[in-house]
Amino acid sequence: MKIEPIATVRSCFGEKFAAPRQPGLCPAAWGRLRFHPPFGGPQALRGIEGFSHLWLVFGFHRTAVRGWHPTVRPPRLGGNTRVGVFASRSTFRPNGLGLSLVRLEAVDWNAAGGPELELGGLDLIDGTPVFDVKPYLPYAEALPEAAAAYAADPPRRLEVALAAGAAATFDALAPRVREVIRQALSLDPRPAAGATDPGRIHGTAMCGHNIRFRISDEGLCLILEIVPADASGLSI
Repeated sequence: MKIEPIATVRSCFGEKFAAPRQPGLCPAAWGRLRFHPPFGGPQALRGIEGFSHLWLVFGFHRTAVRGWHPTVRPPRLGGNTRVGVFASRSTFRPNGLGLSLVRLEAVDWNAAGGPELELGGLDLIDGTPVFDVKPYLPYAEALPEAAAAYAADPPRRLEVALAAGAAATFDALAPRVREVIRQALSLDPRPAAGATDPGRIHGTAMCGHNIRFRISDEGLCLILEIVPADASGLSI
């Protein structure tokens, strides 16, 4: 079976670091799905606006060259305990495919290159290839009684604060950009293992900006600097 991408995601997350590890954890996150010819014509999208959420079958394009591993170390287990790859959502899979549930906010029927989907709640980085799009069906797929082993509870959230030098820049950003930054950093984007140095300054690209921050042992994420940058994620 030969498959090819039908579309590409333009996302507010310019890189893997600080992008949410699951969809919906950063509700303010946004992006656009741009279809490749001939897949995005109006006929192929007819009726899609009636669905609030969509499944995206996508490719882990940044890690595919590293191959797959039969066991992996999920962040939710501290990055030290191994489980089978099929008992995880690791990127290191035999076929490098992922599944993401996103919110369909609108359909831009008049986009220059053909209709585009405006998405919310993304966990995908800019440039992610998409192989299929399917509607989410609440009656069949919403299972609140389902068991989730080691990932049963939501991840803990950090408090996010602003250093004096970053406050003015942050306040001047669009409200949704501010929400994305706060929500994404509150999830503690550091690797699960070996990331406890409270003095280390981290950086990530999102919403068209480079964000520098530091996380304390007390669970405070302090944003130190916000600098506009090129090619760092879809800006609003």
